[in-house]
Amino acid sequence: MTSRERLLAVLSGEIPDCVPVCPDISNMVPARLTGKPFWDIYVYKNPPLWKAHIDALKHFDIDGGFEICGIGTPHDSNGRNGHRDCIVHRYADDRFVTQTFSEDTGEWSRFVRVHTADNPPASNVLPEKIGLPAVPSIWEEIEGVREWPTGLELWQRVREEMGDQGIVGMHSGATTCMLNRPEDIYDYYDHPEKYHERRERRIEHVERSMEKIAQLDVKPDVLFCGGSGSLIWQSPQIFRDLALPVLKRVTELAHDLGIPTHVHSCGPEQELVRMAAEETLLTVIDPLEIPPMGDCNLAQLKARYGHKLVLKGNLHTTQVMLKGAVDDVIGASKQAIDDAAAGGGFILSTGDQCGRDTPDDNLHAMVHTARTYGRY
Repeated sequence: MTSRERLLAVLSGEIPDCVPVCPDISNMVPARLTGKPFWDIYVYKNPPLWKAHIDALKHFDIDGGFEICGIGTPHDSNGRNGHRDCIVHRYADDRFVTQTFSEDTGEWSRFVRVHTADNPPASNVLPEKIGLPAVPSIWEEIEGVREWPTGLELWQRVREEMGDQGIVGMHSGATTCMLNRPEDIYDYYDHPEKYHERRERRIEHVERSMEKIAQLDVKPDVLFCGGSGSLIWQSPQIFRDLALPVLKRVTELAHDLGIPTHVHSCGPEQELVRMAAEETLLTVIDPLEIPPMGDCNLAQLKARYGHKLVLKGNLHTTQVMLKGAVDDVIGASKQAIDDAAAGGGFILSTGDQCGRDTPDDNLHAMVHTARTYGRY
């Protein structure tokens, strides 16, 4: 089977030729493999992150696609029209700071991004925290940014670039993290009605998005429905009140269209898995992190919910993938396969994103183990 065929088989409840393997290499590993300063990818789009990611999937022969989301969706086809990023400060060591300017309102964004050569940008930085004014007095236009398609044209380009190396999804418009700041927690308890209105608006947004997706000639392979830290910023009770109704609705609509749905939520996730399995039509959930970062036991989740959900996880990204030897990766991969592969419905992955310096040999070992040991 090709990687694409393998993943589609698992998502449809079939048994593929071997356990698919999708270590989350997301941002840092693909950027490192380009050999370029990270700002070339994040600022100058040379190459853009999605292209670097697909190239990395092919380099390691990973069954890919889950980390490419939110690109060219029909409900977000205008991208960042009306906004432009400007360089507002340069450091002597070539680091620089960008800030977004709204051409519609004439206002500068509240936060800045600090760009370095060997790491993704530090985002959501308050300028006063690094000695810069909230509104810059001088700035420079960013020149030399490569032009790429946008909207659905970009999505089609990504599909072409991905080919048989994996699947290509699309964002559904849903979120599983309705609160993401400490002050939101206090505000929720003081003014719950405001957040209930936000929940209803989100459901309406999902319904409009799904209507547009239903009209596409080529449907996405999977729909992304949630983001990181769902039970970090929200208690299970708040999740049930605000996010679960959204997840229920989007998975119902996707099920009617025959499109699988996916939730990624790093951190504690056991209770989210239970709610998703028992109360929604969700297809696949990850990364199922182990303690102390998470609270998941893969074998237990398989026994309880493996008949309802495709489980995707969960090798430790620092102890095993970053700091472990090849034999450690092989052993952990075999254990995860033993814990969750029986009967299908399992994708071997990592417990969140692999760090920049994760050894290539460890990623190759994980893929090789899935291909040779991960037989049903």
